[in-house]
Amino acid sequence: MTDKHTTGRTARHRSRLPVLAAALLTAAAALAGCGVSDTGPVAAGAPAAGGLTVEGSELLRVYFVTPQGAWPATRPAPADAGPQQALNALLGGPTAAERARGLDTALPAGSHEVRARASSGMVDLYLPWLVAELDSVAVSQLVCTAAAAPGVPGANAPVDVVVRVHESGLAADPWEVMCDETGTAAPRGRTPSP
Repeated sequence: MTDKHTTGRTARHRSRLPVLAAALLTAAAALAGCGVSDTGPVAAGAPAAGGLTVEGSELLRVYFVTPQGAWPATRPAPADAGPQQALNALLGGPTAAERARGLDTALPAGSHEVRARASSGMVDLYLPWLVAELDSVAVSQLVCTAAAAPGVPGANAPVDVVVRVHESGLAADPWEVMCDETGTAAPRGRTPSP
């Protein structure tokens, strides 16, 4: 013997089944339309081109100091800019706007000439100081600014550029260093420790 209550519940469930089935089919169709087609990847055109630009001009990436270490500031680059122009901007110090953002320098005060010469994947950096006289973050400022400068032939990224540091008054071979992704200089072939 069946009770009216049980029969009513079964009938209600049966009436919901077509609605539920229709909802599931609609959801399945919608999800199938979101998938990747079986044709595989399709070319969408050439990759984005250009570098750091402001109305078509390159930018200088000049490394200053924050409490966390060396940090890049970008500035419009003069025509045909290279490592020398980037280092001149670094030695000029942060602008008022950059100082307001908390950027500073660890380089010695005063007028100093740092010379730079770019070659294939390298920058020769001629310092008026010994590296031992500089704070380590000041060395990172110099090395990373030189490595990130435009006009280094054959350089794909700043982390690929070897900076050869020639110290004032030393006739020894230059010190070969590189700048990592964090803005820290380290001897070539060695990853800097955090």
